[in-house]
Amino acid sequence: MKKELFDLLDDIERRIDPDVEEDFLSRWRDFLYDRFDGDIFAARRRSFSSPAVSVGNVMINDAFDDIGLMLYSQLAGVSAALDPKTASRPASLNLSIRANYGTGILSSMFGAELFMMPYESNTLPTTKPLKGEDAMKEMLDRGVPDLRGGLGGRVLDFGEYAAEIFSHYPKISKYVTVYHPDLQGPLDICDLLFGERMFYAVCDDPDLLHGVLSLITDTYAAFMDEWYKIFPRRTDMNPHWANTFHRGALMIRNDSAVNLSPEAYREFSVPYDTLLFSRFGGGAVHFCGRGDHFISDLCSVPGLYAINLTQPHLNDMEKIYKNTVDRGIKLIAFDVNRARRDAARGFNHCVAV
Repeated sequence: MKKELFDLLDDIERRIDPDVEEDFLSRWRDFLYDRFDGDIFAARRRSFSSPAVSVGNVMINDAFDDIGLMLYSQLAGVSAALDPKTASRPASLNLSIRANYGTGILSSMFGAELFMMPYESNTLPTTKPLKGEDAMKEMLDRGVPDLRGGLGGRVLDFGEYAAEIFSHYPKISKYVTVYHPDLQGPLDICDLLFGERMFYAVCDDPDLLHGVLSLITDTYAAFMDEWYKIFPRRTDMNPHWANTFHRGALMIRNDSAVNLSPEAYREFSVPYDTLLFSRFGGGAVHFCGRGDHFISDLCSVPGLYAINLTQPHLNDMEKIYKNTVDRGIKLIAFDVNRARRDAARGFNHCVAV
């Protein structure tokens, strides 16, 4: 695989056109910094470049155990973003990769057991909840864990590996971003560690729940500090996934929040998201499912610049729009068909597909 990896790197370096990328990034900055005056934003690359090497398929479980395969599999997306075959998309893909080790990176540092999916499912792993009545109290007693424990070491090793290799490719180093690992968010990691017991703890043991959330938040911040030693934090905008950028540093995942009441969300999510955004210069929040019941509280978090929601059909979208785009908070990677359907109501120049 080493030859295939370096052939792919050489090919991407050749195909990156700085003028094209600067224009593409400039369009995103205009959108994020309120200089876009259209209804629906869809940044498109001005030109494309066909690959000179074919890219083989890499199974997730294979990449998980081979750092070179992991980088190769991620660079395949960069190659695709530059390919004329993607020109028919509503918006062009960005040039970004990540340490693709699943949702359990942070929870694994606390000792949660890794759960690998069957090889043929080609799906990222997660972790199992901690076992035992006193597991959470024991975790609190131990404090912030070893940041290289669990999957933490693999993630940091990947970052160092990518940074070293990219340093030999000037255009890749400048235009291909290694965005921050999927640390989820405090509430989602708490859910992974507790399992279903988290939702009982909201009522039965809120002090324990706050203690765990505080520890997770401290660990999240400590890990991001280590990550930024490898890839210094960008202050203007950051990519997340292949189809979006956002202002601020972090993309916090709040999928578990859809199961909480607005009151519980206000108590058990807002304070910890606020701490992280304050520490790292703000960012965006993602959630799947229905979130219109907590959207006003979510949009009260200082430093929130954008929201990514994936299932508009499950939400009262007028309520979402009033709390987001009407207040200048962007909707990013938004469903293009729903955007076109609702465009007549006006988006305040704040929707990106």
